[in-house]
Amino acid sequence: MPFIPHTEEDVRRMLEVIGVATIDDLFDEIPDDLKAGVLEHVPAGMSEMEVSTLMHAKAREDGQPLCFIGAGAYDHHIPAAVWQIATRGEFYSAYTPYQAEASQGTLQLLYEFQSMMTALLNMDVSNASLYDGASGLAEAVLMAVRANRKSKSRRILLPRTLHPAYRKTVQTIVHNQGIELVEVPFDHSTGKTDIAALQAYHGEDFAALVVPQPNFFGALEDVDALTDFAHANGMLAIAVVNPLAMAVLKPPGEWGSSGESMGADIACGEGQPLGAPLSSGGPYFGFLCAKQALVRQMPGRIIGRTLDLEGNAGFALTLQAREQHIRRSKATSNICTNQGLLVTAATIHMALMGGEGLARVAATCHANTARLVDRLTAIDGVERVFKSPLFHEGVIRLAAPAADVLRSLAAHNVLGGYSLAEDYPELGDALLVCATELRTESEMEDYAIKLARIMVERAQAKCPVEPKFN
Repeated sequence: MPFIPHTEEDVRRMLEVIGVATIDDLFDEIPDDLKAGVLEHVPAGMSEMEVSTLMHAKAREDGQPLCFIGAGAYDHHIPAAVWQIATRGEFYSAYTPYQAEASQGTLQLLYEFQSMMTALLNMDVSNASLYDGASGLAEAVLMAVRANRKSKSRRILLPRTLHPAYRKTVQTIVHNQGIELVEVPFDHSTGKTDIAALQAYHGEDFAALVVPQPNFFGALEDVDALTDFAHANGMLAIAVVNPLAMAVLKPPGEWGSSGESMGADIACGEGQPLGAPLSSGGPYFGFLCAKQALVRQMPGRIIGRTLDLEGNAGFALTLQAREQHIRRSKATSNICTNQGLLVTAATIHMALMGGEGLARVAATCHANTARLVDRLTAIDGVERVFKSPLFHEGVIRLAAPAADVLRSLAAHNVLGGYSLAEDYPELGDALLVCATELRTESEMEDYAIKLARIMVERAQAKCPVEPKFN
């Protein structure tokens, strides 16, 4: 609550009406031994102005670093209207819309979200969101195992180009259910899934193939070939996509050869690029879309639009195959979190931006990332790792320990990227770098100048020495 309007006189009068002397009397049922007592180390209360001054001073101590980290969470511009509307009381405090007659606003918003997501991804149906992108993929895997009538296996082909956190999350959620994740290697020259290595599984029984676009390295996968491989071998194709990229790239519903089998069967991903701030890692939200034939296997809920007896448009929960509503053994999902507030923000964000606005942002991100990679790889001791078209981020390799370089950059207010050393040690001292539409040419030049100085000093000293900046 940003402002509490009650004066001491207001509080006194309210207490008189309910017949108690103090606010403490409202909690007299709590035993004394459970009460915290005097909080000696908590400072005295401060005025609004004093609190504001203190917090701004603390923020200045942290500095204002330039962010060139992507890796699944992106520093995008969010129009002011998005959260001004999303935090209105009727949205901010809304609960699960079980009572349609009292929840038309929330239901309509979720319906609009589903409509926008199906249009963006060219899929038939969308649910009303999941916890996040990683757990959303786990739900897609479970859904594929249930839905694929052609497969008797509980095995999933999972490319190593998929986000490492997604791979770990899926493993955590599905391994105790007897589902095996089989890793597919990537081509070290392109950074894309190795089609030749994938062919080794031709004719084997798998429930699904996961297809990331773009992949974790920012490289654009050959989604048509991967989707065709899945369908030719009786697998479902699960797309894991960046929703912003779908404003300029071929959407999952159009992947593969023409015909009835065209398109990914399930599409999921992280919705953070659609109006959610970085916020120290969350909360974010996941989305999940599918072909109509799989709708009854979808986790979560689906909102429908109908007409009442007087011919007026109305909205209601039309499919909610979760364990609150049906027998647990028949439920499609036991992960119930629905990130309604984030979906509210995403719906407002997409409505404000429109298709053209999202495409412009995506194009600017692509141009900035390409410019950044070109500028950094012009520095001695920095090289580009993969030769493939990219979106949103790219991979560079340093002739110095990546962790030390990132530490030096951070000391001078540049968050230089995400180190791949832990997840992909075979790539050496590689960094995943990203430049969204917020990064300016001068900011990218500032990064390049500081990185160049660091590389020169480390080359001269042959040891990790902090560079000096004017």
